[in-house]
Amino acid sequence: MNAQVRKIFVIVLGMFLALGVASTLIQFVYAPDLGADGRNVRRLLQAAERDRGPIVVAGEPVAYSERLEDSRRYQRTYPQGPLYAGVTGYFSAMNLSATGIEAAEDEVLEGDSSELFWQRVKNLFAGKERQGGGVTLTLDQELQQVAADSLGERAGAVVAMEAKTGKILSLYSSPTFDPNPLASLDTAVAEEASQNLNADPSRPLVNRAIGGDLYAPGSVFKILTVTAMLESGVTPETVLPSPPSTILPGTETPMYNNEDAECGSGEVSLTEAFARSCNTTFAIASEKLPARAMQDVTARFGFGDGISIPLSVTPSSFPEEPSPAELAMSAIGQFDVKVTPLQMAMVTQAVANGGAMMQPYLVDTIRDADNRVRSQTEPSVLSNPLTADQASSINTMMRAVVDQPYGTGQSMAIDGVSVAAKTGTAETQTADGQVRANAWAVGFAPAEDPQIVVSVIVEGDDNDPIPHGGDVAGPIARTLMERGLN
Repeated sequence: MNAQVRKIFVIVLGMFLALGVASTLIQFVYAPDLGADGRNVRRLLQAAERDRGPIVVAGEPVAYSERLEDSRRYQRTYPQGPLYAGVTGYFSAMNLSATGIEAAEDEVLEGDSSELFWQRVKNLFAGKERQGGGVTLTLDQELQQVAADSLGERAGAVVAMEAKTGKILSLYSSPTFDPNPLASLDTAVAEEASQNLNADPSRPLVNRAIGGDLYAPGSVFKILTVTAMLESGVTPETVLPSPPSTILPGTETPMYNNEDAECGSGEVSLTEAFARSCNTTFAIASEKLPARAMQDVTARFGFGDGISIPLSVTPSSFPEEPSPAELAMSAIGQFDVKVTPLQMAMVTQAVANGGAMMQPYLVDTIRDADNRVRSQTEPSVLSNPLTADQASSINTMMRAVVDQPYGTGQSMAIDGVSVAAKTGTAETQTADGQVRANAWAVGFAPAEDPQIVVSVIVEGDDNDPIPHGGDVAGPIARTLMERGLN
């Protein structure tokens, strides 16, 4: 081989090597970034042309894809959009975005999940396009509708779950939104809907049941304070001071009971203080708790832990190093204590279930395109934050909230059914300094053999700035328990 031919050979070989390296980089190294680039029109077309699987509740699709006539594109549709939007979220092929179950179970719905491997093999040999799998949810249609009807136009959230399994029966956030415009294949419609919802001051895209800014729990948090007190040697029968007011330790700041009321005779049992929701009793008791007792209890109940249901749940929080005055406020669910409604449902469920906190879950089964079950969620214990004896004692105290004449939760009483509950009214402030409150109610029934657990929060607004838990959230909780038992 002469010198000139050798040079040409080397040049051509180098060109082929460069081409091979470039192809490898583009197809394997840069492919994810190129695919995610918003200017990639092919990705838009691929997303719109995929037969995405359904999201199903009680045998009925609450999200599905339908092929447009004379087109390769599929329109994502939500027939009961606002009712389930907080759970399903939305899928937008035009904006290449997804939330809720649409995002959490994207691999299944797109048909890419390992659980659907044999479906893909079957379609390959049959010459069919890839089909998405189906996600069946645990939600109960009637309870979800009851939650929506009960909250109405009020901002807030409702969670209902099976007491013994952690299966979520209702997860509703208000205000809600219609996911259909967001899923439109008309780019202008989808973009306008996205801009309007993101600019809405009521924040309908935020699922208040599991995230957002979180809430001060108010007196429903006393379930956890009672746990710490029981561990320190206090019993349900222990008589405790319950004055109309007390001075926060180390300060000159007074704390009052609800409406400055005297709790009983000024000295009451722990059970009566809990049923009456005496703030001063728990504030004074917090001074006698062992160091970090409250931090230990809240950590056992999952505060600070992020969980997936499979929607991501924002961790609830308890202050790490509160002063004595801050601890007294925290003991009644104020100061920097922040929770999700789901967290308080989990706390209540642990009491109902004899101390075992179950992993909450929303997905019942994963199914292939032929509706065959490929996987099913089995109930599992998340933690054991209470002993059986402690859970039994708190169960008894929660019954007193409903069935004693001085209890704050009489609005949750159900004829012929024993109910265990706790109410709360958590004070807040608006950005401009106006005093507001959020109404809470948690509970389960029947108290002796719990089947359903509920957690309800209703936000104060201009029409009702300081709603009380027993008056506003309690009736909603009762309705959910009543319907759930029926």
